[in-house]
Amino acid sequence: MTNPAAQPTIQLPAQYVDQIRPRLADRRVCVTGGAGFIGGHLVDALISMGAFVSVIDDLSNSSAELIGSAIDRAPDRVRFVQGSILDPGAMGSAVEGAQTVFHLAALGSVPMSIEDPSRNWTVNGTGTMRVLQAAQNAGVERVVYSASSSAYGNNPALPKLESMAPEPESPYAAAKYGGESLMRTWSACYGLDTVSLRYFNIFGTRQAADSAYAAVIPAFVTRYLDGKSPTVFGDGEQTRDFTHVSNAVAANLLAAVAHKPMGGRVVNIGAGVRTSVNELVAMIAKILGTQEIKVDYQPDRVGEVRDSVSSVELAKSIIGYEPATNIEIGLGQTVKWYVDQHGQNLAAKGESS
Repeated sequence: MTNPAAQPTIQLPAQYVDQIRPRLADRRVCVTGGAGFIGGHLVDALISMGAFVSVIDDLSNSSAELIGSAIDRAPDRVRFVQGSILDPGAMGSAVEGAQTVFHLAALGSVPMSIEDPSRNWTVNGTGTMRVLQAAQNAGVERVVYSASSSAYGNNPALPKLESMAPEPESPYAAAKYGGESLMRTWSACYGLDTVSLRYFNIFGTRQAADSAYAAVIPAFVTRYLDGKSPTVFGDGEQTRDFTHVSNAVAANLLAAVAHKPMGGRVVNIGAGVRTSVNELVAMIAKILGTQEIKVDYQPDRVGEVRDSVSSVELAKSIIGYEPATNIEIGLGQTVKWYVDQHGQNLAAKGESS
């Protein structure tokens, strides 16, 4: 029986669907990291568009249940390669026949990258080069790369513009920015069209909450649901551009079907709205009705930026992107999903005890 948590949980706005579906129907694509958080939602969307999808994932940060659910829904349109992007054989198999590659596979934690910079660079840097080599060998037309707004570092200028000089301040940020450089290089040297999407704090359903490196929203929600204080590092006045996963999925699809060559361009993908961590905590507490639980403030973490918000004007002009799901709507949907999962987990524990 398929895990309900693995079922599709987001919908794309109709204007995007109508624009994108004709160009993706029966198209052959490859998604690296397609069993992960954003990658899994992207796979769901690609299936709904009628694409043939090849997924490569080593399942080190994800579950087989998600890709299993996708295969159950469209067995003739989804193929799974369990393997690492560092393995040329696995990558070659995954991209065989693909016209577009969406590269999302990565180690996504700043604290983890500080603890183990070598592994972070190997996966996020060398792994990205292996994806490009495989795509080039397979005759792929375009690679859409999931980059990171962490490349901007602590430059105080807001909003963040793609014309700003990168100032990465963590091994994770350095490796993700290195991936952008590789994208430009493969476009310039080998004629493989590429585009880099700089994500700003993507959140949504199915984001992992059971890791020491969990993103803030699932971490806050699960702490509240367990009756515990959410942990905030620093004074909580640092700001982020929290962007619902449906916006990231739409951006990937728009970048894939854009008519003009991308040539290694970098574009911001965000919501364009600043929200402090304290405001975020208050929003979650209000939704859950847990305002009486106090926040646990801890010292700042190394490598974290102070303030961040995107300008999406370039993305609008280059790929036609505009954020369609705001933080209020996205957060309401996301919190509800975690509440449902929490209830199912408690019921399962009760049945097994």
